[in-house]
Amino acid sequence: MAIATTSRRTFLRLSGIGSAGIAASQLSGLGFNTAFAAKRAATRKLEGTKQTASICPYCAVGCGTMVASKRDDRTGAVRIVNIEGNADTPHSTGSLCPKGAATFQLAVNDLRVTRVMRRKPNATDWDDEEISYDAALDRVAELVSKTREETFVEREPGTGKLINQTTGIFALGGSTNDNEENYVLAKVARMMGIVRIENQARI
Repeated sequence: MAIATTSRRTFLRLSGIGSAGIAASQLSGLGFNTAFAAKRAATRKLEGTKQTASICPYCAVGCGTMVASKRDDRTGAVRIVNIEGNADTPHSTGSLCPKGAATFQLAVNDLRVTRVMRRKPNATDWDDEEISYDAALDRVAELVSKTREETFVEREPGTGKLINQTTGIFALGGSTNDNEENYVLAKVARMMGIVRIENQARI
C-alpha cells in the first residue's frame, strides 16, 4: 500500500485550520460568539473615521482600496488609520495581494528611514555620520557619470553598428511614483544610453 504524503505547506495549512476549529468550538461551547467578536473588533477600529476610495499604487491591475482616516482632536492633523480592499471594486471585489495588503505601511511606518544613510564599498554596516541630501545627490551624480564614462559603448564590437549604450547602470522605477515621474526617469535613462530599465511593480 502506498503511503500518503503531504507537502510542508499543506501540513501547516491543515494544522492551522484544525487549531482554529478546535479553539472556535471551545469558545462557542462557552457561549462566546467568535464571528460577532471579530466583526465588532473591526467595526470599533473604524469608528469615527472618514472612508475614502482609492487605488493600490503597485501593479497595473489597479485593485480598489478603502482608506480610513481620522482627525486627531489634540493636534488637528489627519492621519490614516487603516487601508483595506474595497469590496465594491468590480474586478478585485475587495481582494488584495500581499503587497497591496501592506499598503498601509507606505503611509504609516515607524521603521521609515528619514535621513540619508551611507555604507562604504565592502562595508557591512552603515556609517553613523549623517550626510546632507545635497551631498548625497552630488555623490550619486558623480558615480553615475563615472560609471557611464567607463562602460559606455558607442559602436558594437565586430559589426561597427551604432548602439550608444551602457550596461553598467540599471534604472529602476518606483511603483508608488506618479506616471509623469516614471516617464521622466525612463526618458533620462534612455538619453544616457541605459538599456536595463524596469519598474518595481513587476518585481
